[in-house]
Amino acid sequence: MAYLTDVEIAQAGQPRVITDVARDLGLSDEDLELYGRYKAKVSLTVLEEMADRPDGKLILVTAITPTPAGEGKTTTTVGLGDAFKQLGKSVAIAVREPSLGPCFGIKGGAAGGGYAQVVPMEDINLHFTGDFHAITTAHNLLAAMLDNSLYQGNPLNIDPYSITWKRVMDMNERALRNIVIGLGGKTGGVPRESGFDITTASEIMALLCLSTDRKDLERRLANVVVALDKEGKPVTAADLKASGAMAVVLKDAIKPNLVQTLEGTPSFVHGGPFGNIAHGSNSIIATRMALKLADYVVTEAGFGSDLGAEKFLNIKCRTAGLAPACAVVVATIRALKMHGGVKKEDLTVSNPEALAKGIENLWKHCENMAAHGLSPVIAINRFPTDSDEEVAKLYELCEQKGYPVALSNVWAEGGKGGIELAKLVMETIENNPSNFHPLYPLDKPLKEKIETIAKTIYGASGVVYTSEAEKKLAQIDKLGFGNLPICAAKTQNSLTDDPKVIGRPRDFEITVRDAKVSAGAGFVVIYTGTIMTMPGLPKVPAAEKISFDDKGNIVGLF
Repeated sequence: MAYLTDVEIAQAGQPRVITDVARDLGLSDEDLELYGRYKAKVSLTVLEEMADRPDGKLILVTAITPTPAGEGKTTTTVGLGDAFKQLGKSVAIAVREPSLGPCFGIKGGAAGGGYAQVVPMEDINLHFTGDFHAITTAHNLLAAMLDNSLYQGNPLNIDPYSITWKRVMDMNERALRNIVIGLGGKTGGVPRESGFDITTASEIMALLCLSTDRKDLERRLANVVVALDKEGKPVTAADLKASGAMAVVLKDAIKPNLVQTLEGTPSFVHGGPFGNIAHGSNSIIATRMALKLADYVVTEAGFGSDLGAEKFLNIKCRTAGLAPACAVVVATIRALKMHGGVKKEDLTVSNPEALAKGIENLWKHCENMAAHGLSPVIAINRFPTDSDEEVAKLYELCEQKGYPVALSNVWAEGGKGGIELAKLVMETIENNPSNFHPLYPLDKPLKEKIETIAKTIYGASGVVYTSEAEKKLAQIDKLGFGNLPICAAKTQNSLTDDPKVIGRPRDFEITVRDAKVSAGAGFVVIYTGTIMTMPGLPKVPAAEKISFDDKGNIVGLF
C-alpha cells in the first residue's frame, strides 16, 4: 500500500490564517507580528499582561532510547494536542524548531509526521522566521570580537590556549570540527586552533531558550565566558563589550513563533537545542506563554528520558519554576523488539519474546520519570505490522508493572487516533497528582550531581573521569560555578556512553572526558564517551532527495 509522504500530506492541508488560530488563544491582531498568512511572532507584552492568570497543566512527552525503527515523539506530541482539541479542551503545543543540519542529513524534517504535523511544514523545516540565523550571527559576532581583541594587542590579557568559544553554523559539517584560524600573515589575525559546532549546540541557543524575558537575555549574554585571562580569571562577552550588540541581533529571535497543526491546534515552535549535546527543549518564554493561554500544554524534550527529559526537569523547570502534571513515555513495539535484539529487517515478524526482553528499556525510562515525582503514561505508536499477539503481550506486561498504556494511531488518523491517550493522560493527572521535584540540589558538589544523574537516570554503577575532566571540573568549581546544574552531552542511542549498547544495560561506568561552564546558559556541560558537537552527513544525505517537482512543490522533505 502506497502512503503519502509527510510533505505531500502537509501540502494537501488547508491551514487557517494565523490570526484566526491566535484568536483561539485569546490573542488579538495587535499581539502578532505576521510572517505571511500562516506564521507569526507573538509580542512579549502578552506575558506581562497575563502574569496573574493561572497556568494550565503542562504535559511532558519523552521517549525510550531511540532506534532506527523510530519512536515518533514529535508526532505523538502533535497528535496528543489535536486529541485534546477534539475533546473540546483548551490546548496549545510547545515544541522546538528543527535544525537545518539534520533536515539535510538523516531526518529530512522534524515537524511531526503523517496527519500529526505542525504546518507550514516546509517553512518550519527550512529557515522558518530566521531565529537560527540570528543565533548563528550573535554567536559568531562574539567570536569575531574575541579574535579582534587578540589581534588589536590583546588588551584583556587573554590566554589564547584557554579559549573555548568556537564558531557555529546550522549544518552538519564534519570537516570543520577542528580547524586552524588566523593564517595568511600579520593581517590575517592571530593563528590558533579552533573549530565549528552546530548552531543547536551553541550556548547562545541554550541561553535564549532559558531566558525568562529580554532583560534576562541581556544578563545571560553578558555572562558568557569565552576564555580565561593569563591570571586565570574568566573573560566574558561583557568584557569584550559584545553582549549589547548580540542582544540587538536577537531582538526578534526571542519572540515565540505561533503556527498550527494540520487540525488547526495552536502551536508554539521556538528554539531548538539538541537533547544529546544541549538541554533539548523549546524556550521558557514560549512554554510560559502557552501555559497562560491554554488549559493544557503538550511539550516535548529531545531524545529519551535520559537526555532531553532529564535536562528539561533539572534545568528548564528549575530555571522557569515549572512543574509538569504528567509525563508521556513514547515507544513502538518495533523499537522495543530492536532493544530485544531483533534486526531491523526482521521487525515485521511477530516476536513477543523479543518484545518482553526489550521492554526493559521502556521500564527504565518510566522509572526515570517516577524518580522526579511524575506518573508516567505509556504511549505506543501503532504500526500495521504489530501483531495482535504482540499487542496483547505489551498490555499484559504493562499491567504487571502497573503502568497505564494506550495505543496511539495519530500518524494515520491525526487527533482522532490519540483520543484514548488523551483521556488516559487526563485521568492520570486527576487521579495521580504530580509530586515533581528535581533530581538533585544545586548546592551538592559537581561530581556528586554528575554521579546522581549517571546512577539514577542512566543506571550506571559509577563514573570515571579523565585527567582533563578532573582538571576542568576543579577549575569550574574554583571559578565559582560549582552550584550550577549539569548538562550532560551523551549519545542518544544508548543509556550508556557507548552508542552500540542497546536495551537496559547494567553494571557499566560512564566516562566523563571533558567539561566546560556555560555561565550564560547557567549550567555546566560534561562530555561523555565520544559525543561530538558537530555532526557529519550520512553516506546518503536526505538533501539528495529534496527538490522541486514540475509544479514548483517541494518534494523529499521527509
